[in-house]
Amino acid sequence: MSRRLPLVPTLIVAAAVLVMIGLGVWQLQRRAEKEATLSLVAANPAKPAIAFPAHPPVPPELLFRRSSVHCLRVVRWRSEAGRAADGSVGYRYIAECATGIEGPGVLVAAGVARTPDAKPQWQGGQMRGWIGEEPDHRSLLSRIGGRAMPLRPMLIAGEPVPGLKPLAPPTAADVPNNHLAYAVQWFFFAGIAAVIYLLALRRRTPRP
Repeated sequence: MSRRLPLVPTLIVAAAVLVMIGLGVWQLQRRAEKEATLSLVAANPAKPAIAFPAHPPVPPELLFRRSSVHCLRVVRWRSEAGRAADGSVGYRYIAECATGIEGPGVLVAAGVARTPDAKPQWQGGQMRGWIGEEPDHRSLLSRIGGRAMPLRPMLIAGEPVPGLKPLAPPTAADVPNNHLAYAVQWFFFAGIAAVIYLLALRRRTPRP
């Protein structure tokens, strides 16, 4: 029996398989929580305007609520893939704004251009729109391990700045809900690990 089932490797593989199964179950639990969040978020755009949150994270009850910010000056621009209100795809331009001598500043998604080298001339001012979050570039492992920084609030402009096309209004469909896919992946990885180890044991076992 000891030749067929080496203790240390078996314990390591078993622990890894259990961790992957646990991650899959956790993703299924997260899926149920996300579906409840999406129902709340879907109703938020029709609610009255509120003050823009100063610090992350953005709670579900505030996501996509109407709000406004005052951009004292644009510190810099950056672009991300985005979608315009007319359905066309391009580059969403995000202004990193100063709001005072001190403070966290604010992000404003100001509109969409066809190319990544547009040069918006907007220097700042009052902007109305919806409360959103900055683009998420955090890795899955950092989010699972709890080391990921929360996403900063970002105003999604209701009207574009000069030279840009208006952004598509936010909807609940913009909120990622891929927990089921992640769960299936973890269960698949667990199954593959178990099969590979069993095959390795079979090859290791001497034939009579």
